[in-house]
Amino acid sequence: MPVLDPNPPQPQRRLLKVFGLMMAVPAFVAVIAIIAARMG
Repeated sequence: MPVLDPNPPQPQRRLLKVFGLMMAVPAFVAVIAIIAARMG
């Protein structure tokens, strides 16, 4: 795994943000679904 640059260039930072969103959104939806399933 390459060491992440503390200050990456702009396109890379945008890619990181998109990647983070792609990971966070399904996780968030899964948590909501689990909570909803437990509630009823």
